Amino acid sequence: MTVSSRRKFRREGEGRRRQDLIEATLDCVAEKGLQGATVRAIALRAGVTGGLIRHYFPGKEELLQAAYATIVGRMTEQAKAALAMEGAGPRRRLAAFVAANLGPPVVDTRVFSLWAGFIGRAHSDPALSVAHREGYLGFRNEVEALVAEVLEAEGRVAGKAELRRHAIAINGIIDGLWIEGCLASDIFEPGELADIGIATVEAQLGLNLREEEKT
Repeated sequence: MTVSSRRKFRREGEGRRRQDLIEATLDCVAEKGLQGATVRAIALRAGVTGGLIRHYFPGKEELLQAAYATIVGRMTEQAKAALAMEGAGPRRRLAAFVAANLGPPVVDTRVFSLWAGFIGRAHSDPALSVAHREGYLGFRNEVEALVAEVLEAEGRVAGKAELRRHAIAINGIIDGLWIEGCLASDIFEPGELADIGIATVEAQLGLNLREEEKT
């Protein structure tokens, strides 16, 4: 490893230092896989000692769990940024959220590679399994809240069970198209996956999400 490939470990607050270690972990996982992302390799990447890493994380497993939670949380936050649409009603907000999940920077080969590596280990790693469950439920809850807003605006009464089913279905729609986009983005037209995703969600809800809403 050359000096230039190392992350510059910033002498800042505890939270910033911890995040720098997580980013160095993600770099190592991307380059070497989960097995190759040893504490030593991560320390070298971050330009710190293994002892400093253990000050923030008891061991490699806890560091990997934090790294995976960061990946999932970052994708969700990137998609949620699309909700900050001035004057947009519930339907357009849901459409924007779906579209944001099916285009850059959420659709990204490096992010997919990291996600796939963690997922492949989650079934045998209790810590990663917990992180995956929390990430999945957090994202699904976001979807459920958006669907609830849409249906309420339409005057449709939806119980908790119906909202849950819609959220599970929409999450599955997004996940499937996201994987397709990450694996073979070059075979799709710009915006094609987002259009397909929105149209499928519209069919799921029986609503046109892209038409102008009545005020």
